[in-house]
Amino acid sequence: MNDQYSIGEKTGTRRGVLRPILWLGLVLGAAANAVVSSAGGSPFAGSAFGAVALAFAVTLIVHHYRTRGH
Repeated sequence: MNDQYSIGEKTGTRRGVLRPILWLGLVLGAAANAVVSSAGGSPFAGSAFGAVALAFAVTLIVHHYRTRGH
């Protein structure tokens, strides 16, 4: 029988690994966007890094709301 309130190894490990990866992707995407934009690089490259940062931010938000009750 599955206990929905127990803390399983799989859930704890997955949450423990996924969030730092998502945060790292968000920070790196935002930093790359800032560097490319301030260095006068291609607007397409800046937009691409901005889109990457936005995707990581949205994924972090979705992950938070899906796992906040666990």
